[in-house]
Amino acid sequence: MAAHFEDLQHEHVFLGEQHSRNERKVWLVIALTASMMVLEIVAGSLFGSMALLADGWHMSTHAGAMLIAALAYWYARREAKSRRFTFGTGKLGDLAGFASAVILALIALLIAAESAVRLANPVEIEFGQAILVAILGLAVNLVSAWLLRDEPHHHGHGHAHHHHDDHHHDHDVHHGHHGGHHHHHGGHHHHGTDHNLRAAYLHVLADALTSILAIAALLLGRSYGWIWLDPVMGIVGGVVIARWSYGLIRDTAGVLLDAVPNEGQMAEEIRQRVERDGDRIADLHVWQVGPGHHAAILSILSNAPQEPAAYKHRLAGLPQLSHITVEVTQAA
Repeated sequence: MAAHFEDLQHEHVFLGEQHSRNERKVWLVIALTASMMVLEIVAGSLFGSMALLADGWHMSTHAGAMLIAALAYWYARREAKSRRFTFGTGKLGDLAGFASAVILALIALLIAAESAVRLANPVEIEFGQAILVAILGLAVNLVSAWLLRDEPHHHGHGHAHHHHDDHHHDHDVHHGHHGGHHHHHGGHHHHGTDHNLRAAYLHVLADALTSILAIAALLLGRSYGWIWLDPVMGIVGGVVIARWSYGLIRDTAGVLLDAVPNEGQMAEEIRQRVERDGDRIADLHVWQVGPGHHAAILSILSNAPQEPAAYKHRLAGLPQLSHITVEVTQAA
């Protein structure tokens, strides 16, 4: 049966299921953060409050990091069908998340360094003003964190494209690109981690943490005169934020470098399904191409080679496997 032209010219759209929703959320949080930032800087300038000014400029760094996330969503969506990106733009969020995580690490370093300087050279604190600013900042960050939380959701079939490129051992190239939807089993398989959203979430969470630690330190400082507690809490906050940023850098770098996903679980599942009846996988590559989307290249050695469709059928319904290339060769 002749292949349809549109099948041969299939799209590689590997955006996360909730791409549009997450993009809207990030823009909303940017508007909220930027409004608070401008308010604090203006109020700080008018009332001569260093605490308000400092927090306002501190918020600008997080707003800038979230702008990276928002622009990544926009660009990934705009270029989703571009032929320039051989596996689509699904990994753009990981690139943005990596950049955002590096900024977060620098913020953690600056907080800890500034706190260490203040520990060595204590400065007078306007407790009333500082507590008010910390509470205002915490309120904005908690609302932002609530908006950016990656809550469980029902699986939509919006981007569950399963394209299968089949290369048979006789060098007859069969391009049977099937856009059919496979049912995904298990709630935790319904979507992949959106590292772009996670990066934005960690920025507001980091800000919320510094606000909570500051409120605790300022209240105790005002009550007991422990002015050293404020910079100590700053160092603690810096260390915790650094740990979060390290986790995000590690996970996003793994995706960018095409590391084997799910600690090899998907690769093992593919092997278990394919390797039987004298068929064995000589070469296997599995990597993530977008949130909830993975690609696989299989080179199969077989004593009795079958049509690629047979091997493709064995992998039908494998959660999050969106693009498969199969090559079958006669075993020596």
